Amino acid sequence: MAKKHLVIDPITRIEGHLRIEAIIDENNVVVDAFSSSTMFRGIEEILKGRDPRDCGLLAMRICGVCTGTHYQRSIEAVEYAFKITIPKNARLVRNLIQGALYLHDHIVHFYHLHALDWVDITKALEADPKKTVIEAQKWAALSGQRPWNANEDVYSEVQSRVTRYVKQGRLGIFGNAYWGSKGFKLTPEQNLIGLSHYLDALELQRELAKMMAIFGGKNPHPQSFVVGGVTCVQDIKNPARIAEFKQILKRGRKFTKEAYLPDVYMAGTMYADEALEGIGGGIGNYMSYGGFNQNELTFYESSKLFPSGIVKNRDLTKVFEIDQTKITEDVTHAWYEGTTNLHPYDGVTKPNYTGFGKKEDNIAYLDTKNKYSWIKSPLYDDERMEVGPLARMIVGVARGDERISKYVTTFLKNGNLPIKVLFSTVGRTAARAVETELMADVMMDWIDELASNVAHGDLSTWTEFNFDNVSKDAQGFGMEEAPRGGLGHWIKIKDGKVANYQAVVPSTWNAAPRDYKGRMGAYEASLIGTKVANPDQPLEILRTIHSFDPCIACAVHIIDTNGKELGVYKVDPIGGTSRA
Repeated sequence: MAKKHLVIDPITRIEGHLRIEAIIDENNVVVDAFSSSTMFRGIEEILKGRDPRDCGLLAMRICGVCTGTHYQRSIEAVEYAFKITIPKNARLVRNLIQGALYLHDHIVHFYHLHALDWVDITKALEADPKKTVIEAQKWAALSGQRPWNANEDVYSEVQSRVTRYVKQGRLGIFGNAYWGSKGFKLTPEQNLIGLSHYLDALELQRELAKMMAIFGGKNPHPQSFVVGGVTCVQDIKNPARIAEFKQILKRGRKFTKEAYLPDVYMAGTMYADEALEGIGGGIGNYMSYGGFNQNELTFYESSKLFPSGIVKNRDLTKVFEIDQTKITEDVTHAWYEGTTNLHPYDGVTKPNYTGFGKKEDNIAYLDTKNKYSWIKSPLYDDERMEVGPLARMIVGVARGDERISKYVTTFLKNGNLPIKVLFSTVGRTAARAVETELMADVMMDWIDELASNVAHGDLSTWTEFNFDNVSKDAQGFGMEEAPRGGLGHWIKIKDGKVANYQAVVPSTWNAAPRDYKGRMGAYEASLIGTKVANPDQPLEILRTIHSFDPCIACAVHIIDTNGKELGVYKVDPIGGTSRA
């Protein structure tokens, strides 16, 4: 039997546009894979010539999801360039806004973007509500919790509601999925649990979004970050605002412990065979920039909630230090001009669209021997890396970080899973859930610390500086862990204006095409060895790609400074992207 070429375009339930092409052998096992962003957009060039203090307000438009984290990284790049250290209250506020983003992003990702790769909604309609209660109790008990909203009447009502939609032919949000695929492994009762929590999470995410607005002014696109600190003095002075934040946090924390973690235990157990085989493991090199400052030391000297470092080849006995000067971007297989790897300080983003390759049976295929994506290929010291929650947990364990090791070890012990399952699609999904619990717990400490600090009379939120003295010629970078992984913004300033600006985002690291040596990016590598139950319903490919929480809008960014049209492109789900 000949090999078969699968095309999934577009990959749904992600931010942006992504195309995956996979080659499967006679046993339906993926033997080659290619990841391509078919979306062309951006922001970096528009920042040139601007006041550096304004960069954050524009850079946050890179993404419609992680607006605040791009805002903060841009601000930090300027602060590093100007040698500014922010006060304690500003650090805590920034941590809380960023932490709220983690909670919101991780819960929304698992339930609304990823759960339907594990949960078969149609099978949930066959479940016995009474048995479902018992099933929910079983998985929650693994972590010593009561199950979230586990009630026979609740489950019956969920079934009735969704059944009405099905009978009317209006699946709505559940309309685009591979229902009935042999790749689903949950029982009807387990599927009903997942469906019920999916709907509950829709309500919860609205509240979690409010958390970012309490100190950020609004969400998306918060407004309270400025070079030197934050502006939300009146909010942190108001006990009612702090109390509101804490109340929402408590609810998100409760849902995480009573629903999210048990659901991941359930999925991890039912898909344990794939986890033990290492399906979805990918590159095996993991990088964390480090995240969430724990004190007020200058620049990158502060201790971090998430330690920085690199783990290579899944070896947890050794951690390599990070040197940002070793980061480069390769464009050999990306639709840009250039042949050399450049550091972000010197990065160039000049489009060079060369189109697709062969066309057969009315399908245009990627020209994978040449350029085939709008995403560049980042390298660290000439090696490919994976970033994200899994990388943070792995680096934390390898570092011997007491807090991270405790959360990871507890999860694995409760689920009766060996540590090697981390290096898989299941492990990547579990790491995000573990991190959510850790973040929810730590944020309780941060909000109490902020309240105590203010109560004792410290209202400082900004470090004064003289722009004219510090802004002549400088350069700086903002490197931090965003929800999806390591995010870096680099800025060069000349005569008080932005001379160059580059952002290397998590999905650039993970979704990148081959590099100049032909080495795969994280998405591509993660698919090798995956067995597809039904090539017409490549659920397993979606499950692994979605485990990264792709955000392709972040990964591709270029715009003409004067609003000039650089090119017009149209996206065809069958034929791919073509020049209009």
